[in-house]
Amino acid sequence: MGRIAGVTAAETRERLLRAAADVFARRGYDGTRVADIAAGAGVSNGALYAHFGSKAELLVAALGAHGRRLMAGLFDDEPGRPVADLLLAAGRRLPRPRDTGGDLTVEALVAARRDEDVALAMRDYVGERAGRLADLVRAGQAGGELDPGLSPDAIAHFCLLLAMGSALIAPEPYQVGEEEWATLLTRVVAALSPAPPHEGTP
Repeated sequence: MGRIAGVTAAETRERLLRAAADVFARRGYDGTRVADIAAGAGVSNGALYAHFGSKAELLVAALGAHGRRLMAGLFDDEPGRPVADLLLAAGRRLPRPRDTGGDLTVEALVAARRDEDVALAMRDYVGERAGRLADLVRAGQAGGELDPGLSPDAIAHFCLLLAMGSALIAPEPYQVGEEEWATLLTRVVAALSPAPPHEGTP
């Protein structure tokens, strides 16, 4: 199995990412061979290595691609949506039963503790996600939606802790009703809003 006729390099890369997400989620990082992913994508090992340098790189790339798809759906549904609403919408997804992306997150976090290559790739991945979140917060602060006195990096870190934690904790034994969770999140997001001016303040 070499390069598939009529398939572009970008399409081959996407096939590899989807196959990697599926195989890693089913077999775990340690139980997955590069050959399993190549076979799942219908390409040769050589074709895989033309796009990704290692299994660790492929794991984090698959996780990143899944995260980008989720974020694109969130942002593209309603362009211009207030930042506070985006944070609330993203947070409401967290306690739902884990999908492939949740399984990938768990695999990446566990593998990063044992594999330096995964750890390095995960640092880059988490740093990129934190940077995007911090930029979103800055946009909300510039638009008057979020308190400019709060650290964008601290808010981004808090959001990532929630997201990573939700991937590690299975929802079933600790299931919280959607409305209960939404009520709590609404309070948390409201706390990020600018403080109202004191009486007599112009």
